[in-house]
Amino acid sequence: MPQASLIAQIFRITRVFFHTIIGLIIASIFLPFLAKNTKLALIKWWCGGLLRAFHIKVVTFGDLPPSTTTGVMFVANHISWSDIHALNSKIALRFIAKSEIRSWPVFGYLVAKANTLFIDRSKKQEAAKIVNITAASLMAGDNLCFFPEGTTTDGKQVLPFKSSVLQAAIAANSTIWPVAIRYVNTDGSINTNMAYAGETGLIESMLEVIKQKNASVELHFLSPIETTGKDRRQLTQAAYDAIVAKLA
Repeated sequence: MPQASLIAQIFRITRVFFHTIIGLIIASIFLPFLAKNTKLALIKWWCGGLLRAFHIKVVTFGDLPPSTTTGVMFVANHISWSDIHALNSKIALRFIAKSEIRSWPVFGYLVAKANTLFIDRSKKQEAAKIVNITAASLMAGDNLCFFPEGTTTDGKQVLPFKSSVLQAAIAANSTIWPVAIRYVNTDGSINTNMAYAGETGLIESMLEVIKQKNASVELHFLSPIETTGKDRRQLTQAAYDAIVAKLA
């Protein structure tokens, strides 16, 4: 994988640093007092700026959700920390994430301030509570995003989806919108250097991204799936099959 020059890497690190400072100021001072739509627009702007600072190009396929979209659960495969920012740069979403993300340096704080719903998978008794909170959020008009693999991969496979949280979409009479995420090299092959998986640390992953000359992420917005008349396992399988078929 061709690497960016040292000067380019230093420039990117500087941009990321200052954009992160801006994010901390926005999250701690402004977000708590802004109206919902203004807050979402600001988060969308900030995420797009962060990707530009890292020099990550976002390419979309399929029909992008219209700006009037509300109460939809987006479901995607999960490869990197940058998945969240790539999706948020196109449509502002409230994410459902594992509780460990809270402990990420700096970015954990920013994710929490963006009104993320955190799941503690070590506590099975929390499952019903999360479903209820998620359903209420959908019924309130929030667009949510859930990574049902429960972890990240290197992008060469899609792990089986966990189905419990999708019960919230049924309870809210919502729609499931699958999104297939792929990081590619210039020759179209899978760029595993973009993955935040295995034993790789967050800072290590970010530095690896900064080194790359042509980082690119594809977001494939697939056909929405209606929840009416389906149980959560049928919905989970339908979303999984759609994403796997596209990535294959």
